Amino acid sequence: MESALDYHMALAMLDWQLELGADEVICEAPVNRFELQQSQPKPAAAAAGPDGKRRPPPVAKPKIDPIAEATKLAQAAQDLPGLRATLETYEHCELKQAARQLVFSDGTPEARVMVIGEMPGRDEDRLGKPFMGPSGRLLDKMLAAIDLDRAADDPAKAAYLTTVLPWRGPQNRDATPAEVQQLKPFLERHIALVKPDFLVLMGNLPCQALLAKRGISRLRGQWAEVQGIPALPMLHPERLLRNPMAKRDAWADLLSLKARLDA
Repeated sequence: MESALDYHMALAMLDWQLELGADEVICEAPVNRFELQQSQPKPAAAAAGPDGKRRPPPVAKPKIDPIAEATKLAQAAQDLPGLRATLETYEHCELKQAARQLVFSDGTPEARVMVIGEMPGRDEDRLGKPFMGPSGRLLDKMLAAIDLDRAADDPAKAAYLTTVLPWRGPQNRDATPAEVQQLKPFLERHIALVKPDFLVLMGNLPCQALLAKRGISRLRGQWAEVQGIPALPMLHPERLLRNPMAKRDAWADLLSLKARLDA
């Protein structure tokens, strides 16, 4: 009878402790949980090959920094054909996957003036040259107004054309800041190899890439410096086609360039 009473009292006390929130049994001897070793993950089991022999799991390849890789490859290019070949084999830019072909340059590399556009459009992607189609024809007229021609052999009369990015964006989308930074080393090396007397930055993207500035309406006509070379921001011909009234500003900028060339 006494043992039955003890049993019911112990059960009642246990229920009372559960109601108070006790949910763990404490041992008589203390346990130092900080000394408990955490379980270590087991190494991946070696996979069996066709011959039945076990082989170690494949080692993960180190992640490539695309900007560092672009910088290394660009600096290794010793001439323009080498730089073009390097860009042809560069596989770390998603733009390349959607583009039809590389758009590298047009004109005479020995020209005093190097014109840098934004990124290829449909016509440029189809023909593989910068400034094609209606905007290209307008640019040719603008250059002719100050006695320059992309097809001229005489460096004093020639112009050399390229773009910030060498591939067209899918559906003509704008370039992302990450894409600009990734391909900037190739553009900087391009400028260093050509060594022009003057740069013309046509549009927002060249100013963003080389001057770290945006707002071409505010920047146009104000001479700056890129890699030690005088650089003139100008409105892109595509914008002039959409807003013919802006051609007055473009003409003023062309006269400024002409004055520098004649000085």
